[in-house]
Amino acid sequence: MPSAISLRKVEERAPALVSLYKRAGASLAEHGLDSARAAVYLVLDYSGSMRPYYADGTVQALAERVLGLSAHLDDDGRVPTVFFSTDVDAVDSIALDDHRGSVERIVSRLGHMGKTSYHLAMDAVIDHYLDSGATDPALVVFQTDGGPISRPAAERYLCKAAKLPLFWQFVGFGDPDSKQFDFLRKLDELPVPQRRVVDNAGFFHAGKNPRKVRDAVLYDRLLAEFPQWLAAARAQGIVPAPVV
Repeated sequence: MPSAISLRKVEERAPALVSLYKRAGASLAEHGLDSARAAVYLVLDYSGSMRPYYADGTVQALAERVLGLSAHLDDDGRVPTVFFSTDVDAVDSIALDDHRGSVERIVSRLGHMGKTSYHLAMDAVIDHYLDSGATDPALVVFQTDGGPISRPAAERYLCKAAKLPLFWQFVGFGDPDSKQFDFLRKLDELPVPQRRVVDNAGFFHAGKNPRKVRDAVLYDRLLAEFPQWLAAARAQGIVPAPVV
């Protein structure tokens, strides 16, 4: 099955993303996902400590990389994007046609950069997915630079969401030695089936300067656990078996 959006259309609509699109396609093929279809979501931490990453374009760069991946998996050319801090600050989208400066345009309308409420952002993604009527599973790229203000709530939401066709790929920005990321490592390792019906989350750390992570490495890490989750979710009836 060809990609959801062809190379020619990406060249026409977003020529600056062509190299990302090609690299994402190679990674999908390496993971056996070259014919996969999935809704792709992006969740962005808008807490106060994230200010430098917005200012230097790091968040915009991540958004464009995710958009390059999404073009293979979803044909609408848009990535629903949730900005969160103490609350959900915005539910918007980035698109192939106007991706340049998209993050800056959105955050210019937002207010105070607060704390970090994972579970509210997760709830926003779940609501959006269910309301969309999507039939394909979803890959949720969830970026943050620290732990949540309510760890029990985040853990509870992740376990409940295991019954839905949503895979949560957490991406950490910042000091890899920080204890802030111990909780994300715990989420990644919550036992199955004692706590959740399938392993529905992954985590990797992108370091203090995530823009230095090569595109090939980023895509490989984003997709590393997605195939295993798809297989497990299909076995449990959470994701329908592919039509042969």
